[in-house]
Amino acid sequence: PDNISVQRPHTILYNILSWRDSSRLNDNKLNHNATVHSCNCEQRRAACLKNPKASCQIASSVLVKTVCFMRSLPSFSHLPSGDQVALLRDCWVPLFVLGLAQEKIEFEVTDAPDSSMLRQILLGQGQTEKEAEERRPQPTLAQVHKLKSCLHRLWNLDLSPKEYAYLKGAILFNPDVQALRALPFIEGLQWEAQRALQGVVLLLHPEDTGRFSRILLAASAIQTVSHNLVTELFFKPLIGNADLFDLLREMLFVQHDNR
Repeated sequence: PDNISVQRPHTILYNILSWRDSSRLNDNKLNHNATVHSCNCEQRRAACLKNPKASCQIASSVLVKTVCFMRSLPSFSHLPSGDQVALLRDCWVPLFVLGLAQEKIEFEVTDAPDSSMLRQILLGQGQTEKEAEERRPQPTLAQVHKLKSCLHRLWNLDLSPKEYAYLKGAILFNPDVQALRALPFIEGLQWEAQRALQGVVLLLHPEDTGRFSRILLAASAIQTVSHNLVTELFFKPLIGNADLFDLLREMLFVQHDNR
């Protein structure tokens, strides 16, 4: 991680961390007015944020909160560093989506400038083979619709702060991640988080016997959200071709060192 910031006085990491002021989240919520069409050709159209500057700032604030949540848990901080990195890689997207839901963040998308098939063909004639291979797939309206469906599903559940916290713990401590050194410990942490979540659900909604199952189904849905979608839609306008996971790992361990 040390070589990420070499020759970058104003690093991407600094820019992300400088947007910690969560008070702007509620003031800068973006209206969800985009219509996602039902036909397949419309669903395949490339999409981008309508207001990328505001949206990327808000998304960066949520991402910082996500990393702060992880490092704030002693049970996570005491894991071997390799396990921390593996869990971070596995769970940062669903935890980020939970953060968007908890902060009630809405966003609007529009057609990407090069979403026209004809324009892609014309531009492609001037590309080298290497440039074509390196071209990353853009988010589609179908992917954005799936993400927004996950958010609305969580909003309809109207989760309490404690429900969000324990659900995040259950997602973070995923024993199915490969090559974990502290596997039995992580299995126990997930079981404890799920048990605590169930206890809070029963306490707050004793009459709603199906709520716990609906929460778990919503959690399963957000884990299908594409890493590429989140990276390209919310963070590529900020970081360009930099590796977002390298930045996340740097954020996690730099903040550990500065505590």
